[in-house]
Amino acid sequence: MRTLIDLQKRLFPDVLEIMQRRYQLLHYIQLMQPVGRRTLSDNIELAERTVRSEVDFLNKIGAIEITSRGMHLTYEGQNILEQLAEFIKEVTGIKVLEEQLREKLKLDYVVVVPGDSDELDWVKHEMGKACVEYLQKQLSPNNTVAITGGTTVAAVANMMTPLQGAKRCMFVPARGGLGERVENQANTICAEMAKKARGDYRLLYVPDPLSEGSYQTIIQEPSIKEILNMIRNASIVIHGVGDAITMAERRKTSKSQLDIIKERQAVGEAFGYYFNRKGEIVHKVRTVGLQLEDLKFADDVIAVAGGHTKAQAIASYFQPGQSNVLITDEGAALELLRDSSL
Repeated sequence: MRTLIDLQKRLFPDVLEIMQRRYQLLHYIQLMQPVGRRTLSDNIELAERTVRSEVDFLNKIGAIEITSRGMHLTYEGQNILEQLAEFIKEVTGIKVLEEQLREKLKLDYVVVVPGDSDELDWVKHEMGKACVEYLQKQLSPNNTVAITGGTTVAAVANMMTPLQGAKRCMFVPARGGLGERVENQANTICAEMAKKARGDYRLLYVPDPLSEGSYQTIIQEPSIKEILNMIRNASIVIHGVGDAITMAERRKTSKSQLDIIKERQAVGEAFGYYFNRKGEIVHKVRTVGLQLEDLKFADDVIAVAGGHTKAQAIASYFQPGQSNVLITDEGAALELLRDSSL
């Protein structure tokens, strides 16, 4: 395929440019449907006249349908997207990025989606969609899936569809709540994901973080012990990676502990652990739920994180090799590969 693409670039550059533009339009319509021309034009930074012309063409060939509510993909449009996906990755160089990142971070599998989630919100939804597609391939009946909180993992739940292998599968929160917006808490995301996937779910009603005394009391409760056993034996884990200072502030960390996190130069956070640039654990908050040592029992540990500002956080988490799968965006991937110190 690579040779064919190189020939096309030399002989038919205009054809490739048009193909990429129309693929991009179909892709955005899929994520934002139903959507109007003006909204579409604003989000993909194309002139409204160009969008109008391309939309008319896509409508003419039956790839999209235009209604009073806006545009949406037809079955034919969905087929075009699916069949062109790998080709477009080759043309845009995304495939090369994935392979370079997989080698640099020593992972089993990497997916890079176009765009930068720091700049465009829809990119998070595309990462969520990529995670769902990976789950479709990996999930088997009776599997247990543990899920953390956060806006990026919430995007996975938003994009979830019925899973072929989710029969009798159990979805569990990997930890308690953060005291943040309820839609970003692990319990909420877990329940939504399970319902959309047509699986079952259990919830974990404990605050996060906890004092040592409270922790020791809570984990002795029979109902908590039961759900913790399920969480620690999950076959698949889906989690985010956060910027250390941002996560500490979200947890309303005390000034003394925040000073320690800053003094020890933490850059990344996952599962309540804070990592410096070398991947060393420099701080940990006491949480009920999945611990780093539990990850070795999972078949797949999927990190979903993107945005160029999270590159250091992602690199710090992967230094010790905690997860085997990364789903990220172009913004983070380019930054990870650009900075030789990461």
